[in-house]
Amino acid sequence: MPVLPELAPLLARVKAARAHMPDASVPVAERRALIHRGMDQRARSVALPPPPVTRADHQVEVEGGVIAVRSYTPERESPGQPLPGHVYVHGGGWWLGTLDHRDTLCATLAVAAGCVVVSVEHRLAPEHRFPIPVHDCYAALAWVAGNAGTLGIDGTRLSIGGDSSGANLAAATALLARDRGGPSLVAQVLEMPALDLTMGQPSVNGAEDGVLLTRDDLAADLAQYCDEDERTHPYASPLLAQELAGLPDALIMTAEFDILRDDGTAYGERLGRAGVQAEVVCWDGHVHGSHEMTAMLESARHWQAQVADFLRERYKV
Repeated sequence: MPVLPELAPLLARVKAARAHMPDASVPVAERRALIHRGMDQRARSVALPPPPVTRADHQVEVEGGVIAVRSYTPERESPGQPLPGHVYVHGGGWWLGTLDHRDTLCATLAVAAGCVVVSVEHRLAPEHRFPIPVHDCYAALAWVAGNAGTLGIDGTRLSIGGDSSGANLAAATALLARDRGGPSLVAQVLEMPALDLTMGQPSVNGAEDGVLLTRDDLAADLAQYCDEDERTHPYASPLLAQELAGLPDALIMTAEFDILRDDGTAYGERLGRAGVQAEVVCWDGHVHGSHEMTAMLESARHWQAQVADFLRERYKV
């Protein structure tokens, strides 16, 4: 099917904006600030208002610094009863993104899945290149597990997820947690994940798939994040990991008109062959990032509801 017609006005605005974007000769901080202003506007305009939750910002010590995380706690039917916990990693090509850009999504997921969501603001490339963001996300997961009681979380029911580059970091963190013997995870949710940083999957090289995220966009993001000789490392490209057994159940959401579509499909197939329960859902007519557009797309609301249902099943709530 074609791209969803509801997306046409947005795609036209994005196409027009591209003509005025600064090139790589502009300092990263300046480009980031400009793009973040656009991301702020988009976050406010494309999603339905979030439900009421309790937000709290926290500081997590990491090697060489401190990162911010934000917890989202829904109202509890039984006060004092711990809830499952979900660690969320935002997208942004490894060099963009803040906690605010996924604030609505995280609040909505906390209520829908009946869990405490903890959103991670990992340090950004190119100032902090691979593997620093992976280690930041693992440190955040370990912090959540270590502070579960204070956060009102049941530490035996933890999951992780993210979108785009955040899904890459979430998948890598799940691998790292397995390799280090914990924290234990019951599920991972990977939305439009980048899982092969060698750009070797067919859809990455299909001209017809480059809607919102193009091959050139991805190449530029990768140049900021990861040296070419590191891109086959399993924590950079989870799809290329030799062993995937022992990972948590996975829900992988892909979009029909997304160059990362085949990354997700191939990872689901490899997880299944390794004995890991994995479901891959490709959303017809969707483009990269349209999962958050709940004010515009009924199917985006269904997408997010499926994520919540999957987590509830793994949490056994």
